[in-house]
Amino acid sequence: MRIGRIALLHLETIPGDVERNRYVIVEAIKQAASAGAEWIVTPELAVCGLQFPRIIGLDWIQPQPDRWMQRLCGLMKDLKRTLFLGCPERDGRRLYNSVFVIDSNGEIIGTHRKINVASDSLSWSSPGHDAMPIKCDGIQVGLLVCSDAYTPNITRVLTFNGAQMVLSPSSWGPGIHGPNGEWEDRSRETGLPLIVCNRTGAEQALDFWKAPSLVVKNGERLLSHTSDRSAILTIDWNFTSMMPLSSGFHAEYAKA
Repeated sequence: MRIGRIALLHLETIPGDVERNRYVIVEAIKQAASAGAEWIVTPELAVCGLQFPRIIGLDWIQPQPDRWMQRLCGLMKDLKRTLFLGCPERDGRRLYNSVFVIDSNGEIIGTHRKINVASDSLSWSSPGHDAMPIKCDGIQVGLLVCSDAYTPNITRVLTFNGAQMVLSPSSWGPGIHGPNGEWEDRSRETGLPLIVCNRTGAEQALDFWKAPSLVVKNGERLLSHTSDRSAILTIDWNFTSMMPLSSGFHAEYAKA
C-alpha cells in the first residue's frame, strides 16, 4: 500500500494582480510542503484570475517557462515536491489556459492545455487538442482544466490512454452556469477518482465563495470543502486503492 499526501491550494485569486498572486502561490507551496504534502495543486489560472484581460490585457503572457516559472522549478527541486500549476502561456500567436506539471527534480514533465475554452472570460484562449496522462511518481495522472469536465470525451480519452486518476484545477463557482453534476458524471463514467482544486473569492459577477474543492469517486462526493479565505487543504491518499484515508480535508488557512 502506497500512501502520499496531496495539498489543494484553495486560494483567493485577485484578477490581474499577477505579482500578488505569484507571491501567494509561492508562500502557499512552502506552507503545503511544510505540512508534508508531496503533490501540490493550484486552481485554474492561479497566477492571474479569470477576468484578467479587461484589467491587464494579454501582452504580459509569455512562452513558458518564463523567469518566474524557472524560479518555481528551482523551488520545487529544493523542496522535493511535485506541483500542478494553473498558468496561461503563449505559443507563437496563440494563448492557452494551461496546467504545468513540475516534478521534484524541478523539471516540467508535462502540460495540459484547456480544451473546452468556450466559457473562458472574454474568450482569449485557444483550445488545446491533446488529452494524455502525465506520469507522476509512477502514477498516470489525467488533467482537466475546469470546464474540461463539462463533456465526457476528454475523460474518456484520458481513461483510454491509461489514466489512473484525474486532477482538475478549476475556477468554477455555483450559480446559473455553475457545476451541475459534471464531476460526478465523469467519475462515474470512468471509474477514476477525480480531485478538484477549486478557489475562493469573487471577480465582478463571478462568485467563488462557495466553490467547493472535492474528491469524487464512482459518482459520489467523498470530500468537499469551501472556504471564505485562502486555505491549504490536505489529504492522505492511498495510491493503491485510489481512495482518501480520511473522511474530510485537513484545512489550514494560508499565512500569506
